[in-house]
Amino acid sequence: MPTTLKPLPPFKSVRYAGRAPGPRLIVTGAVHGNEVCGTLAIGRIMADLDSGMLAITAGSVTFVPITNAKAYVLGQRSGDRNLNRALEPSASPTEYEDHVANWLCPLLAEHDVLLDLHSFQAQGRPFVMVGPRDNSGTLEPFAHAAKEEALARCLGVNRAVDGWLDTYAAGVERRRQSAAAEGLPPSHELHPRYGVGTTEYMRSQGGWALTLECGQNDDEHSPFVAHRAILNTLAHLGLSADPPPPVVSPIEALSLVEVIDKVHADDAFSRPWKSFDALKAGELIGTRANGQAMRAPHDGWIVFPNAKAAARQEWYYLARASTRF
Repeated sequence: MPTTLKPLPPFKSVRYAGRAPGPRLIVTGAVHGNEVCGTLAIGRIMADLDSGMLAITAGSVTFVPITNAKAYVLGQRSGDRNLNRALEPSASPTEYEDHVANWLCPLLAEHDVLLDLHSFQAQGRPFVMVGPRDNSGTLEPFAHAAKEEALARCLGVNRAVDGWLDTYAAGVERRRQSAAAEGLPPSHELHPRYGVGTTEYMRSQGGWALTLECGQNDDEHSPFVAHRAILNTLAHLGLSADPPPPVVSPIEALSLVEVIDKVHADDAFSRPWKSFDALKAGELIGTRANGQAMRAPHDGWIVFPNAKAAARQEWYYLARASTRF
């Protein structure tokens, strides 16, 4: 059942515009309520803009310090549900995140580019998630890959990951077929575009977007990673008068290629994996409750391992090296 929490702060966005024409940037924080590095960094940037220490000279930038206020007030990832899944406007909003989507989606569509600031639970170094290569397919047609790659090189991180939506969609389709075979009713989690979040929605509206994972949720350095990324983005896009930011090279590029779900709550990892731990072909990753050994099908990395996942949820992702960068 949806939780009740009152009062909640109103939806809030703040826009700064320069005198010259230029791109329209939007920067979001706290899409997940316990990921506050973006909120802290945005607050610092807005203070500098308000004091005159930083100026927007061209185009515009809109800041959304707290995207999901309910989750933020609760200090947890979601309010009623994960805002960053199946994101789209709702004609009949029922959960809190439906109301957020009805406000947020039109706001995103007003802009050209999105920088979405996140953090993660496990230890690990920051990384950026980029969209697909240019394509005319049906899942995520796109024509701005070069723009995303150029900005990704300027954010100050040296790892980039792609392949999110097609990998996620394949996992959803597998779950949908399994649920249908078992006679289970349709559910929100089996939505064919359940993997669509802020960046994917932005691309569907003709824009382009990056998700920056700034580090561990509680790492005191994560807000500094977010702050640097905002400044570098403003300079790279020509919104501020700062010189172009340095280009990071080399960048370690990975592509997500498969998501593995838990089948039973007692499925267990062979050890406490962290995101981007390297895997060798044949290496034991975990064991199903029925005794089936789950081994790496190829050299690569494990990504987003979740030992606490419930049955029918994502357990871990597999990634391979990419030549994209």
